[in-house]
Amino acid sequence: MSLPASLPATLSERTLSALTEALGLTVAEELPLTSPMSPEPVGRLRVLRSGPVLRDEPALQGGPALRGGPVDKVVTVSLVVPAIGLDSHMIFAFTPADSAVPHFTLDSVRSPDYHAMHLDLIPRADLAVHLDYLDACFLPLTGPLEHAWTIDGLSPAAVGPRQRAMMSPWMVVCRATEEAFAALDGTVEAYLTHWLSLVDKGVPEAGGDPAARDRAQRANLFSPEVDPVWRQVARLLGEEQAGRVRGELVA
Repeated sequence: MSLPASLPATLSERTLSALTEALGLTVAEELPLTSPMSPEPVGRLRVLRSGPVLRDEPALQGGPALRGGPVDKVVTVSLVVPAIGLDSHMIFAFTPADSAVPHFTLDSVRSPDYHAMHLDLIPRADLAVHLDYLDACFLPLTGPLEHAWTIDGLSPAAVGPRQRAMMSPWMVVCRATEEAFAALDGTVEAYLTHWLSLVDKGVPEAGGDPAARDRAQRANLFSPEVDPVWRQVARLLGEEQAGRVRGELVA
């Protein structure tokens, strides 16, 4: 008899299902992830892509006149290792290289001691000097962010300022009791709904070279020198598979 899916697994699959329906995603690649710790695969890497969308209306940067699909790709990484109590599910939806629409990310985790979540829209521009962009992309998330921190059983995750600098000030990164994690469903839905509206209608121009900025930001965001979780992933999967996962996130 199979065990019921964990809260993080259920939330991740529900979010991916919403993304798939909204963006017309199909699985382009699927790779099992193995570990010396288990004779069976301990997870999988999936890459999903959407078909081209061409519209006639004039658009803001990254909006309805976007050529190609509404996103570049969606990458999911699931790691489930009962022997060490790990149950981790990550979704990263990347917008096209020439778009200023933020990326969307949800990381939901269960460990032996707590649940955890990382939810954010990753800026594609410097918020301090693009106020119109900040107001359009992030200001509507203020209410959901503030409400999340009223949930009993949430506590800030141990994320240092260097990592926080890669993300947005509206990032939800926390540890949670099981009940508190379940109560974050509404927050995730609010962030996802808002992000999908940005993908659909576009965002204010941010100038510069968004593709070059994105390459540099993603190289830092997924660097083992910035995020120590990659050293743990390498110990679990080995350097080659960990590098394959990172490579899909960076490129």
